[in-house]
Amino acid sequence: MAGFDDLLDANRRFAEHFELTGFDGVARAGVAMVTCMDSRIDPLGMVGLVPGDAKIFRNPGGRVTPQALEALVLGVHLLNVRRILVVPHTRCAMASNTESELRERIGASSGLDASWQRFGVVKDQRDALRRDVAAVRSHPLIVDRAEVGGFLYDVDTGLLEQVE
Repeated sequence: MAGFDDLLDANRRFAEHFELTGFDGVARAGVAMVTCMDSRIDPLGMVGLVPGDAKIFRNPGGRVTPQALEALVLGVHLLNVRRILVVPHTRCAMASNTESELRERIGASSGLDASWQRFGVVKDQRDALRRDVAAVRSHPLIVDRAEVGGFLYDVDTGLLEQVE
């Protein structure tokens, strides 16, 4: 498909210098991160890591969902994860819109009724972050196996603020 040609060309250039051949996939730095899908976030770079150092789980809002917990349990038990960062960010669409606003915007964009779609907006990011960190810390398959911290990433400065 021509719509992907630029990406496939970039991939071929990437593969010419590929250095992770034979790597076993463990988190070399022992780190896992749950963060938002926002393209302003460089999860590895913001904490001085490189590919192969960490397990990254991304979703809208950087929330600890059942799927994120599943990934963290796997990371802790099978992939060398010893530190877990939960990292939502400033100016996040999931924290600056209501469910109805997102439904309206998606409906207008799609031309379809989006009133049935759930987006999981966050009314209070700091409170949600505290609850998410508590969920990870208290998970029976994670508790006492990894250090867990909650951080808010500022997309305008690149700085992390430890919240929990």
